[in-house]
Amino acid sequence: MKYCSSCGHQVKQCIPEGDNRHRYVCVNCSTIHYQNPRIVAGTVPVWEGKILLCRRAIEPRYGYWTLPAGYMENAETTVEAAERETLEEALAEVHIEGLYSIIDVPHINQVHMFYRATLKSGQFGAGEESLESRLFAPDDIPWEDISFPTVRKTLELFLADMKKDFFDVHVSDIRHPMAATRNKDDL
Repeated sequence: MKYCSSCGHQVKQCIPEGDNRHRYVCVNCSTIHYQNPRIVAGTVPVWEGKILLCRRAIEPRYGYWTLPAGYMENAETTVEAAERETLEEALAEVHIEGLYSIIDVPHINQVHMFYRATLKSGQFGAGEESLESRLFAPDDIPWEDISFPTVRKTLELFLADMKKDFFDVHVSDIRHPMAATRNKDDL
């Protein structure tokens, strides 16, 4: 950040009085510009025991498989964001079953939230940000081509819970940078 969004003057980084973190502060009007984590909301959509995944048509991780998810918008709830992203990426309407995983990713200032969901009609397709979408049986998930560590972790937890036939809410974090390789051991 170089300029204040309130008055247009330059900003500097410093720790404001009474604070404990570096912030951008306007040298003219003293406005403190807080930067907070972004929320990524999505679903683990299921139809007849299979999980719906989308193959990314955008960077990062073009061509890799992911759960339908994306950034939450202002004026929407996390559930609304998860439903919207599932519709945008997989052309699928879902019934939200409940919160499933919350994964903090502090090194990229994000929080990823996934909801358990059931496809309402079994219908799906590929939205503008997806090359394709497909239902995968648990044994057929393309692990070597999963897009992000949060998606991998959520899928691993989900498959374990499917076997137990009991779905809990999982809260965790991932504290390492994303690998730029297809090797699942590096993610």
